[in-house]
Amino acid sequence: MSALKISNLSKTYANGVKALNGITLDIPIGLFGLLGPNGAGKSTLMRTLATLQVADAGSIYLGPLNVLEEKQEIRKVLGYLPQEFGLYPKITAEDLLHHLAILKGITHKGTRKALVQELLHKTNLYEKKKHYLGSFSGGMKQRFGIAQALLSNPKLLIVDEPTAGLDPMERNRFYNLLSALGEDTIVILSTHIVEDVKELCPEMAIINQGKVLMKGNPITAMEELNGRLYQKSIPKNELEDYKTAFHVIADKYYLGQPVISILSDIDPGDGFVAIAAGLEELYFSHIQTK
Repeated sequence: MSALKISNLSKTYANGVKALNGITLDIPIGLFGLLGPNGAGKSTLMRTLATLQVADAGSIYLGPLNVLEEKQEIRKVLGYLPQEFGLYPKITAEDLLHHLAILKGITHKGTRKALVQELLHKTNLYEKKKHYLGSFSGGMKQRFGIAQALLSNPKLLIVDEPTAGLDPMERNRFYNLLSALGEDTIVILSTHIVEDVKELCPEMAIINQGKVLMKGNPITAMEELNGRLYQKSIPKNELEDYKTAFHVIADKYYLGQPVISILSDIDPGDGFVAIAAGLEELYFSHIQTK
């Protein structure tokens, strides 16, 4: 199976917001993390890849298929779990999967039954197959969303903000499911939660304001920051002064005191301590500008 190639993709909305600004990405088979704050352009990119939105300029190819022009062909090999999706509360998981499978053209009863059973097992929902979807937890609903997205055995699977609102146990179940899927499928995980990408993705990109700020292996990218990151606890009333004097990429409170992380090519002294780079620091180093 071929990679997904996105070239110079742009989209400006009628209100003047430039959601995508020359996005170029090559995405291989496996799990690919798309990390960025809310409003960065992630959902616009995901909807465009899912053939639900039209770009102003640029191209997208999944192997030989032109995503922007061969929409019906792309939909045959596409699985999509949007950020928000509705479920009929008074229908069982098993019945709705059968219904959706029929809509996708899987009309042979035996074939469809085997596929539905397989997907219920794969998403760890088999024991709940006779339960109404209205009784499902947030994590169960997300896993059902993956089950319906896999009905067409997709070559490209897009999941948009899948773990927002999930508790740690449900998030781990979802991680395990996506990891298994990424072995022979292109799985794009769009999220603003750094932990999602850290746990799952050997390749990633950071986008903000419709632009790609970084692309590559997260471990390699974090190593490139080592020796340039420093941290210090400071008085509350000096935070703005430090933000003026240094390239502060993150500030958080620890035991009631602000702790700042800065990016510097030289040792700033003044009580700053060198720290190892994590994915959060990598993310903020690209998102935050002085």
